[in-house]
Amino acid sequence: MQKISVENFYFLKVGIIWAHFRAEHFSFWMICGYIFFEYARPQSIFPVIDFLPWAQIFILGALSSVFLDKSVRWVNSSISYTILAFSLVIFISSVTAIYPEISSEHYINLYSWVVIYFLIIHIVNSKKRYYIFLLIFVVCAAKIAIGTSKTWALRGFSFASWGLSGPKGYFQNSGELAILMLTLFPVSYKLYLFLKDKVSRLEKYVLLIFTITPVLTIVGASSRGSQIALLLQLILLFRKGLFRIKSLVMVVALSFFLYELLPEEQKNRFSTTGEDKTSQQRLLYWEHGIDMILEYPVLGVGYFNFARYYADHFPEDMLYEHAELPHNIFIQVGTDAGFMGLIPFSYLIFWGLWVGWKVRKHIDSQPMLTMTMIGTSYGILGFTIAGQFVTVAYYPFLWIGLAFLVSGNNVLRQELKKS
Repeated sequence: MQKISVENFYFLKVGIIWAHFRAEHFSFWMICGYIFFEYARPQSIFPVIDFLPWAQIFILGALSSVFLDKSVRWVNSSISYTILAFSLVIFISSVTAIYPEISSEHYINLYSWVVIYFLIIHIVNSKKRYYIFLLIFVVCAAKIAIGTSKTWALRGFSFASWGLSGPKGYFQNSGELAILMLTLFPVSYKLYLFLKDKVSRLEKYVLLIFTITPVLTIVGASSRGSQIALLLQLILLFRKGLFRIKSLVMVVALSFFLYELLPEEQKNRFSTTGEDKTSQQRLLYWEHGIDMILEYPVLGVGYFNFARYYADHFPEDMLYEHAELPHNIFIQVGTDAGFMGLIPFSYLIFWGLWVGWKVRKHIDSQPMLTMTMIGTSYGILGFTIAGQFVTVAYYPFLWIGLAFLVSGNNVLRQELKKS
């Protein structure tokens, strides 16, 4: 394999990256193929190729070849053991569920992410692999951001009850699309800060587009929870500059611009929060969800049993025809698996937030790794805040984010040993 440095890849040196990628192991091709088909969704753009379960094929390809990759070594991490413990609790709660037949229908919602997590942290095990894998995620997610922000702009930045729609799959719904943007925005912003003086003007503009369009999509997606999460991300990202006049003026101007972009209908939704029918139903879900956790504190009512249990026990508090999931990730996990599930799940989120702070001390020696890991931690923060209003505990956001952080932490340790 040609001896090149990861710095030769910055930002988007396609020829050099492709030459290196072709020389990589088959397992790395497969895991990159998975992230491409899961996030870029070419099968949705070109229906003619949508005749095979591409994402699953790439997962199986990675799984069958990972043990043949001589570079793969066991990655020791408390997060891996916590995920295994959480998976075991979910299995037990499925067996002991009030409605086990419902639990059995949703096994894939969690366990597929467990497999993908372990594949990523073991295959993406070098600085070059990490950067290429990260770049695929950023470019694919940015493709969605550019398309959806363009859609919003073409309709005159107007309000629509459905917000914005992403490609078929995990990001089609407006709320989940906005959370994807919450994970993309801080990573793209950190990449921009790191690379803006190292790349061409065109590449710098591309990075700016990758940073701005996720913000526009969040504002246009009509998801109140994600817009609150974005505001918190912006405050924390620019917190040091808030005490400097120039930076403070820029932040205030940006906030005013984004607020003015909000359609009047969306502003009205904020003013009626807690009073509209949707908010009232969610408050009832949360209230009775807490009751369920307290009544079944060990293992909850059962994995994915919330909606059926709610409909059977609280029909008088159903403001819509059908009961839904609780619209809160902690109540979702708490009712699914009790405190036995809530404790490891909460630790996963805490670690995802903490590790971004921990690696800051290495920012001078390993800026690419540390800055993208910090951005990923901000993404997990956005997921957590937005997750107080939607049911996304078993969506890719947390699990892929943790995989990036564990993989990055593993590569960072290797690089520090070399220095």
